[in-house]
Amino acid sequence: MLKRISVLVLVLLAQVLVSAQAAEPVGKLTTEVIIKRTLESRLGGVKVQAVAKTPYLGLYEVRVDNEILYTDEKISYIFSGNIIDARSMQNLTEKRLRELSGIKWEDLPLDAAVKTVRGGGKRVLAVFSDPNCPYCKRFEKELAKVDDVTIYTFLYPILSQDSHDKAKAVWCSADKSKAWSELMLDGKVPTAARCDTPIENNLELGRKYRISGTPTLVFASGERVPGAIPAERLEKMLVESGKK
Repeated sequence: MLKRISVLVLVLLAQVLVSAQAAEPVGKLTTEVIIKRTLESRLGGVKVQAVAKTPYLGLYEVRVDNEILYTDEKISYIFSGNIIDARSMQNLTEKRLRELSGIKWEDLPLDAAVKTVRGGGKRVLAVFSDPNCPYCKRFEKELAKVDDVTIYTFLYPILSQDSHDKAKAVWCSADKSKAWSELMLDGKVPTAARCDTPIENNLELGRKYRISGTPTLVFASGERVPGAIPAERLEKMLVESGKK
């Protein structure tokens, strides 16, 4: 996608407003709509999900798939890359991407997850995990160091049929939490059993939110974080999430 778009970065787009809206008076359209329609035409049919004005430099944010591009009001240039606040050195583009990829905690079907409570369990964390994912196993070791948390593990077997079989065996175990822990930390595969599982629904949920890798973490604040993060960072993020 970026290769396709990068050839247009910093290229002058001449007379785009005229060609984009020949059949409809420009005055009746918002700038956001004009930008969306114009760029979809100029980018060879690429679907623009949304356009929004930013609070900096008069730029407009253009969402394309999982990326953010920027353009000016007249659509004279397209910018691809990160915008960084020079005072705080905060990556504003990265922050915005995290906001856009967030998942509302109340939208998660927690009854479809393996529930594990440690300590008081006051803090909450959801994890999309594959039984055969080495990064998931690494994360489980880090997660074992964290206390006072309730973990909702969504079995998300995307690597292989064997992953699916193991996920089903975990869900059909008498003690799901114990079976999951023993599998991920000790390599003990639970005895296969037959029962109805939410696994297919979990896979559909993951596709809905474009979860393409495991582990994927979701905090109470809605922030989504991909990858196996260390216990120290996880602890900090749980604290920050509880403040939001």
